[in-house]
Formats: sequence, C-alpha cells, structure tokens
Amino acid sequence: MTGSGSGAPDVERRRLAEADEDAVPWRRWGPYLSERQWGTVREDYSPDGEAWSYFTHDQARSRAYRWGEDGIAGVSDDKQRLCFALALWNGRDPILKERMFGLTNSEGNHGEDVKEYYFYLDSTPTHSYMKFLYKYPQGEFPYGDLVGTNGARGRRDFEYELLDTGIFDEDRYFDVFVEYAKAGPEDLLVEITAHNRGPDEATLHLLPTLWFRHTWSWAGGTAVPGLRRMPGGIRADHEELGTRRLYCDTDAPALFTGNETNDERIFGSPNPTPYVKDGIGRYVVHGDTAAVNPAGTGTKAALHSVLTVPGGESARIRLRLTEAEPADPWGEFGQVLETRRAEADVFYEGVTPDGMGEDERRLVRQALAGMLWSKQYYHLDVERWLTEHGVDPLAADPRLRNSAWYHMVNDEVMSMPDTWEYPWFAAWDLAFHSVALAMVDIGFAKGQLDLLLRRLYLHPNGQIPAYEWNFGDVNPPVHAWATLFVYELEKQRTGHGDRAFLENAFHKLMKNFTWWLNRKDADGNNVFQGGFLGLDNIGVFDRSAPLPTGGQLDQADGTAWMALYCQNLLEIAVELAADNKVYVEQAQTLFEHFAWIAVATNRIGRDNESLWDEEDGFFYDVLRLPDGDATRLKVRSLVGLIPLAATSVVGGWADQRFPELVAGAQEFIDRHPAVRAIVSSQQTVGPGVRGRHLFALFGEDRLRRVLTRMLDEDEFLGPYGIRSLSRHHAAHPYSFQVKGQTYGVGYLPAESDSGMFGGNSNWRGPVWFPVNILLIRALLNLHAYHGEDFTVECPTGSGRRMNLYEVAREISGRLTATFLRGPDGHRPVHGAQAKFAKDPHWKDLLLFYEYFHGDNGAGLGASHQTGWTGLSAVTATLFHLVGPGDWGALREEPLS
Repeated sequence: MTGSGSGAPDVERRRLAEADEDAVPWRRWGPYLSERQWGTVREDYSPDGEAWSYFTHDQARSRAYRWGEDGIAGVSDDKQRLCFALALWNGRDPILKERMFGLTNSEGNHGEDVKEYYFYLDSTPTHSYMKFLYKYPQGEFPYGDLVGTNGARGRRDFEYELLDTGIFDEDRYFDVFVEYAKAGPEDLLVEITAHNRGPDEATLHLLPTLWFRHTWSWAGGTAVPGLRRMPGGIRADHEELGTRRLYCDTDAPALFTGNETNDERIFGSPNPTPYVKDGIGRYVVHGDTAAVNPAGTGTKAALHSVLTVPGGESARIRLRLTEAEPADPWGEFGQVLETRRAEADVFYEGVTPDGMGEDERRLVRQALAGMLWSKQYYHLDVERWLTEHGVDPLAADPRLRNSAWYHMVNDEVMSMPDTWEYPWFAAWDLAFHSVALAMVDIGFAKGQLDLLLRRLYLHPNGQIPAYEWNFGDVNPPVHAWATLFVYELEKQRTGHGDRAFLENAFHKLMKNFTWWLNRKDADGNNVFQGGFLGLDNIGVFDRSAPLPTGGQLDQADGTAWMALYCQNLLEIAVELAADNKVYVEQAQTLFEHFAWIAVATNRIGRDNESLWDEEDGFFYDVLRLPDGDATRLKVRSLVGLIPLAATSVVGGWADQRFPELVAGAQEFIDRHPAVRAIVSSQQTVGPGVRGRHLFALFGEDRLRRVLTRMLDEDEFLGPYGIRSLSRHHAAHPYSFQVKGQTYGVGYLPAESDSGMFGGNSNWRGPVWFPVNILLIRALLNLHAYHGEDFTVECPTGSGRRMNLYEVAREISGRLTATFLRGPDGHRPVHGAQAKFAKDPHWKDLLLFYEYFHGDNGAGLGASHQTGWTGLSAVTATLFHLVGPGDWGALREEPLS
C-alpha cells in the first residue's frame, strides 16, 4: 500500500534497502526501551507469582532489573546493552521522573492503566527520525490522588484520569518534545525542547541519562562496563559494543552512580557500594551529595540541566550519542535534523495515497509512529529463569508458570502491543501488528512473523507461544492469515512475492496446525475448543477454566478459526504449487480438512448439537454436558461472526494449472455423503466471477441471514465499527443457571463489570479493530467471488442496498471516523475530554486505545495500544488504494 508521493527522492526507502540487502545497521539503534519493566513476569521471582506486587513502581527507581530496562522517550542498541532516556524534575515532585507512572491491576478499578500523557508523534522505520511528546505537570504529580481515587471507585464507575485531577488547570505544564535524527547508523542526534504552556515562569530540571543494562552480577554475567566523565559529556565503554560518547551543547554537570540495587532501601541490608540506581534522584531531589560518585565514573550517568523558562516560551538542549569523536559535534547538527524531518515527510507522502485529507494523513502517520515506537527489546531465557527460581527446568512443575517452555530463549527486538500496559509479545497481537507494519517496513514485518516460528520460540510440540503470563495459553491461529497478507502486499508493491519467506513459514505453520488438530479437537469430530481464544470475557463462562457444568464447550469461533487456518494454508499451498507440484498433495489434504470442518459447523444432529441456530440465523457455542445432552448458549457475539471471517478465494487459474487438484476435490465430495450434502445445500456453488473459487463455511442463505444481524445498528453495526456483542443484549441479557448460580452476559459498551481475565478488557460490547479487519477482508473476498450484483441492505432496515465491497468500505469508514475530528472539533476517541477538542496544544494528538465504546467511539483500555489499533492506518488508506475490482485481481494468477 503506497501512495503516489511528491516525486522527491525517498531516502528512507533507500536506507531500508541498505539495511535489508547490505546489512547496513540502520536499525541497530531505536526506541527499544519499554515504558515499564517493573511488574512484569520476567522480573517476578515471588513464590506466589504475583508479578505486580513483587516488583513495584516505588521500587523501580532503586532496584536493578534482571531482564530489561525502561525509560521516558528512550532508545537503546538492539541488544539493550547501552540505554539512553530522559529524566525530569519540576522542583516539586517527591521523586525524579524517570519512568511513566500507572496503576497496577489491583489498584485500578478497571485493571492496570498508565496515568500519564505522552504521544508518539513520528518515526521512520529505520528510526532515522523520531519525535516524542511528554506533558509534564509543573505542580506536584498526584500519585496518591490517582491511587486513592481509583481505588475507591467500582467497576461500574469511570476511571479517574490525570486530567481529572486538575493538574493541568491553567496550562501549568511543560510540553517536552524529544527528537532523534541519525547522522549515520551509529551517530544519533538528540534535541529536547521544553515549552512552558503556563502563564508564569517555571523551572525544569532535564537529565538526559545514559546507563548500561545490568548484565554483570548474575550467574554467567558479563564484564562490568563503564561510564566516565570526558570533556563535553560522558564516555561509555563496553566489551561488546565498544566505545560511545555522549556530548551535550551546554555545560551541564555530569552526575554518576551505579545501575545497582539499593539493598538498604529495598531489602534492609547494607549496600556493597554507596553509588546505587537511585543515587542521581536522591542528589537532585533531596540534595544528597554523597549519592553520586565524585570520581565521575559508574554504570549510570546523567547530564543535569536546570532550565528557567518564562511563561509561553521554550528552552532547548542538544545532545549527540556517537561512536565517533567529532572535532565539532554541533557544526552540521541543525542541517541533519532538518534534513531528516524532510525525509520523513517524503517517506510518509509515499505511504498516504492521493485523495486523503489532512486529518486522515495525521491519523496514519501517528498510528504508524506508535507502531514503530512500540518496538522493544525483549529478553528472557526461560531455562535460566526457571533455574533462578530454584526449579529443575526439566521437571515441568505446573505450580510455576511457563515451566514447560524451558526451550525458549527470547533475545530480539519485537513489536509490543503497548510498551507500558503490555510490554511483552502476544502471538495474535503480533500477527496483526505485522499487517500494519508492512505498510512501512516489509522486512521487519516478515521478520516478526518468522520469529515466533523459530525453534527457540515454537514449542517442540508445535504450539506457538501466547504471551508471557502463560506461554501455553491459546490465541486464535491468525499467523497464516498475516503471513499471506504480508506476502500479497509485497507482491502488489514489487511485482514478486518472497517465496522463501512463504515456504519457510508454511512448513512451520503446518506443524502448528497439526498441534491444533491433536490438542484442541477433544472428540476428533472437527469441532474445536481452544479456551478463551483472545476474547477474554466474551462467553457466559470463563472459557479457559473448567466448566461449572462439567463437559466441554464446542466453540463456534474456535471451529471457525481452524477453518480460516485451513483456508490460509490451502491458499499458501496452491501458491507454492505453482512452482513445485509437491504442494498439490498438501493443498488436497487441507481442502479435505476444511471440508470436514464445514460439515461439523453445519451438522444437523440431535437437538441443539449444531453450532448453527436455524431459528435465530446465527452461530452459537454449544455446551456439551457429561450426560450427553447439549445446549446452545444463545449469546449473539463475535463468536458467531467469526465463521463469516473464515472466507477465502482462489483464482480460476488453479483449474488449468492443477486439474488433478480439482478432480481430487470432486472425487472427495462424491465419496462422502456428508460433504456432498453441505455442498448441495449451498445455493452458490462452482466458479464465481472470472472463474474464482470460494471457500466458506456456509452458503448464500446463511450469509444473508448473518449479514442481516451484523449490519443491524440495533445489534452489531455501531457508529464506529462492528461491536463485539449485539446491542440486543442491552434489553435482553442472556443468563444460564448452574447449581443455583446465575451466569450472565449483558451488553456493556464500555468497561467490563467483572474481574474475568483481570477485568482490564471487555469483549461484551466495545469495538475491537483486529476482528473488524478480519470481517472487512472476508467481505472483500465475498465480493471478489459474488461480484457487483450481490447486494444487501446496509444498514439493515435502511432501504439502502450495497454490494459487499461497499459494505466493507462502510465499516472501514466507521472505524476510521473514531479518530477524525468532527465539525465541532471533537474526536470520538477522546470521549468527553474537552481539552483534546479545544486546546491548540492537544487537539491534534491521538491516542490509540485497546478498544472503543460500542456506541460513542471513546477509547478504552490500554491507551497506547498502537499494536493492533495501528490497523487504523490500514482502514484509513485501504479504500483509497483498492477499488471494487482490485481485490479480486490479486487472485487472477499465482503471486510468485
């Protein structure tokens, strides 16, 4: 997906080519620090697995991390050996501001939540230019108020946000902009500009900080690296990284300490060294001169600038982190910075197509900037982590999380869902991230998809790791879908697909597919379970826990996910078979798997056994009880729409190229009456537009019935996308009685009212971008097959007819509108916050939340989850680039 651009040379794309083809290390330095390392599973060495309470925000300033680092607007090398970030003090806070503050899961009335305002404004994919904004209050930061007020609120109350505290009243805050520009792969220019938005003069302490990740005191650790004072700044020496120098354009004094735990404060035991992690903060905030090393050496150091800024004015400092020793670090600084800004503009002109408005372009750029800023170095050696817990790694002790994953070694830069709330990878999130990242960096996107399939990630039994709280949990199998999407996108851009990437992924995905077949089909009848499948609280019961009724839950979505998996692998096999007939047999096998899943999805057996409910015209989960009885759980949710997402199209070229595949499929259908019955029950069979073949779980009659519900504004179709639960359940909540206890599901368009899965997400009404994207893709495939003449009423009951391309475009437009300014200046994403609508210093800033209010589009959950909400860049551009005939044209011939 690329736009036309301005015609100016795209230097950033040249850098990408140099990085991918010539191994020029343009990506070595980037925003690879998380916003939060404390409270993570990696840092949890507690006996009870309570990660949030074992390593707290209060401890983070004094306690060295084991596996990673965090900081504000920070960068590091790609192994996080040397880190750079910004610390601040306003003269009033009780602590130095070195990291973002937020509530833990137990402190927040809707789970964990960061309580700061910061924005990822810009980034190129090689991080040759980046821009970040932090809004730092001039008054004392209300730590206690945020904890106390949120703690007093219930699950039915709104969260208490930083703006609600009044700390930004009269605009008494600093806008602190941090810009990075690379003069070369190992030469990083930094400009920090602080704007006093308030009416009066105010003082700001800026402390750009350089430190080494603590790698030396653990068993098998490294040599101790060193920082020392040098003329004009700080010198860093590391046995692997070599020498780096940090220059500053002011005479700011350098403060030195060690990145060592303050044992006295944390554990009540003597410190082996007086210079510990919180030394600089104690010096600046409390005047403790003994806390910093007068010899000017250590493993953590900061350059301390004290700025007095009049109201309405700004102050600036410049720094340079480089492996070189320039005679004049500042001579070309301004020119390089301006050049990188201009190159970033040219690059994004090539990403945003003609016809897009200014506000849409802003959305795309900030969404992709957030995606790129959310790349994080992730380090975890599970065997070592288990050993450090005193556990035999080979014992697979179920009392300790992830004990069966001792083979895993994570040591890469990865795309994170949210570097504060979710600073760890999640399998199905990452698949969606790759789709959005492919808009700007195909190489990185393919690398991310490949990463989870490598031997140090993929379990020997074939399972893909889910996320660090439980690698053995089960996420929806969308990896093949994303792999195919990224492959097709590269082909559309360059004219050729990366066959080696596709073939490598196919073999490993088949191993994972086999794991699903063996582990998640309890009865061997092609109806799948899978557990929560990423949809947290969507069900009547906790779908990852034993059922209170006993028995098992046949999941409409679990079964449909596997149908989609079959389809995607079938498409890949057919693609690969264009050059190697070996894959024809694989394609035949996958077709047969898909056929049996379609039979199981639609089977008509004893009462209530089928996932399809003929009376309601919808798919439901089926509860199968120990006595053999079965009952449908009639909750109209995304669970029943996922079968629609399991829709794929293969071009008619396959008939001529692989007649044996067509003949084999027909012979299989003829041989099995159950399959033949499903095929004959579908009104639309055989080739569609231009001879294309459709793979779907149901025919035209059921398609129309499902779409009638999905496109009903009183059910799923909200003003800002497809809701996760039908609005029908607002007036008609579903309930189920078990042993005197009532389990229920009602429409909740905002936050969850239960603690299921931590209570920090809600699939009972809000809009979620990833599943909407899957439904848009399905509609485009259906349009490619059925063509212009297949129309439905959209919205249901409106009298307005649309073909399925137009329906997809309508949903995409509603999703995009979440972020766009309306005639009154209001952006739905910001809810009722007037400051974001009216203030000139806030109105163009976007936050990419985890999910969105089902009725008004307000952002909810994690506030910086550009991860899969970065798909908003896809929805904003897709229909500027893809016309009614373009999607089907991709299936006209093999892509390789």
